[in-house]
Amino acid sequence: MSTIEKLNNKATQTAFNKKVVATSHQLHPYVKHRLYIAESTGVIPKKMYSSSGIIDESIAKFYENGYNIDIDANALKLKLFKYVDAELDALFKKEAFHKNTISTNAILEEELDALEEHYTIDDGFDYVMHEDLDDISYQQNGQQKQLFLYDDDSNSVLNALDADVVSATNHNKALGNLYSWLPLNVSNIVDLFVFGKLSFEDISKVKGIETKRIVLIFDEIKKNFNNHID
Repeated sequence: MSTIEKLNNKATQTAFNKKVVATSHQLHPYVKHRLYIAESTGVIPKKMYSSSGIIDESIAKFYENGYNIDIDANALKLKLFKYVDAELDALFKKEAFHKNTISTNAILEEELDALEEHYTIDDGFDYVMHEDLDDISYQQNGQQKQLFLYDDDSNSVLNALDADVVSATNHNKALGNLYSWLPLNVSNIVDLFVFGKLSFEDISKVKGIETKRIVLIFDEIKKNFNNHID
């Protein structure tokens, strides 16, 4: 290989690396919020994991598994979202099933028992919905979900759910109920849309679910949320 070819290859790789770094900035709001929700609901310990750590590990795996240096910007973004989503799923699964704390195990068992007739868990730790979310909303055998103080950007979530009827004083409680009630792998559809700023079609590619299914789930979340505002 000539010197010019080597320089060109190096320049191409450097440009690609910069594109990866630039794209990774779009991941932080989503990853930060997913970690916040997992911490607030007791799935993971507080302050143990960071968005930078999750994203760095995801990017390392992206490089390790091989990549197309000519990939376009949107495809690269979705690829990285898919990696961080898998990294978060693996983390939540590890903490939920192997962390020896009463709070984590109790929360997990309560959630699975309450949703048993309406969800199954596949090998990828994804929740698969069998019936409309409206059918199970707040009908969990009298069990109370753990609520938490929601202190993130509530307006962005509420706007996405068309929940303009929620008073400012009830924002925290309404969102606490929402995120405490929804399984992690259902609420992340909301967060991919709101914090990841992905379209439903993009979310379907990240999650490996048909777009129409994503739309149905999101619509049911909105309907259920708006029908059960205290």
